[in-house]
Amino acid sequence: MKVLVFGSLNIDRTYRVSHLVQAGETLSAQSLSYFCGGKGFNQAIALKRAGMEVFFAGAVGNDGQMLLDALDQNGIDRSHVLCLEGNTGHAVIQVDDRGQNSIIILPGTNGQITADQMRAVLADFDPGDLLVAQNEISGIGELLRMAAQKGLRIAFNPAPCDERALACDLSCVDTLIINETEGAALSGQTESRLIMDRLHSRYPRLKILLTLGSSGSMFMDEEGCTDTCGIYPVQAVDTTAAGDTFIGYFLCAVSGGHPVREALRRAAVAAGISVSRKGAEPSIPLKAEVGEALKTCAVL
Repeated sequence: MKVLVFGSLNIDRTYRVSHLVQAGETLSAQSLSYFCGGKGFNQAIALKRAGMEVFFAGAVGNDGQMLLDALDQNGIDRSHVLCLEGNTGHAVIQVDDRGQNSIIILPGTNGQITADQMRAVLADFDPGDLLVAQNEISGIGELLRMAAQKGLRIAFNPAPCDERALACDLSCVDTLIINETEGAALSGQTESRLIMDRLHSRYPRLKILLTLGSSGSMFMDEEGCTDTCGIYPVQAVDTTAAGDTFIGYFLCAVSGGHPVREALRRAAVAAGISVSRKGAEPSIPLKAEVGEALKTCAVL
C-alpha cells in the first residue's frame, strides 16, 4: 500500500506575541521565525516520522525551495510536486505565551492545483492505496471524487471548514478527521457525541475521528462503536502542528494493524510531544521518541 498526501505546501511566518492580537490593536512581536508548513506538508512529515513511506503531490512557487529541500531531507517522494509561477502559499501565525495560535493563510500556488494534475498524479496509484487530503488546495471535491472512482482509500481532514469543504461529497471518504469546530459545521451539532451520531447517520460507512483539544479524542467506526482517549499532558509551547501530528500518527498506526485504542494513544503522545516544542515541522517527533514516551507515559 502506498500513501499519497495531496495537499498544501506553505511557508510559515511565525510571530511570538504576548497575546493574540485583538481587533483594532497594534501589537509588537517578540520574534519572527520561518518554518516549512501547510497541513499537507505537516501531515506528510508526521506520517513519515511515524514510519510510513510517503508520496507528496502539490505545488510551490519560485520561492518554495526550502519546502522542496525539507521534503527531500525527510525522505518523502516529491516527484509529483509542481514548480509554478507565482508565490508559494504562506501562513501568518501568531503564537502567544500560552502556546495558543491564530493563523491567516494565503493559498498561493496551493490554489493553482488543476484537474489535469490530479489525473496525472492518481495515475501512479492503485486501488487500496491511501490518499490523505485536506482543504488547503483548489479542487478538493474533484480530487476526492477522482480518488474514490479509482478505488483509493481516503482520509480527509476538511480544514479549514469553509464552503468548499461543506460542499464535498463525504460518501467518497473512508475516514473523516475533524475537530469540534469542523464537526459542528458539518453536522449542525455542538456536543461531541451528537456530532458523531449525526454524521454516522448521514454516512453509515464513514469512520470518524473527532479531536477534542484538552479533552482528548473520540473515534467511531462503521458500526457506530466508539473509542475514546485522553491527552498526553505537557507544558504547551506551540500548538501549531498538534492536530497534523495526531493525524499522521493515528493513520500510520491503524494502517499498520494496531487497534484503534492503541492508535489513539500513540497519536495522543505524539501530539503531546509536538505541543511542547516550537514550530510546525521541527516539533513533530520521530517514531523512536514516541515509542520511548509510550513506555512510561500516562495518557489521561
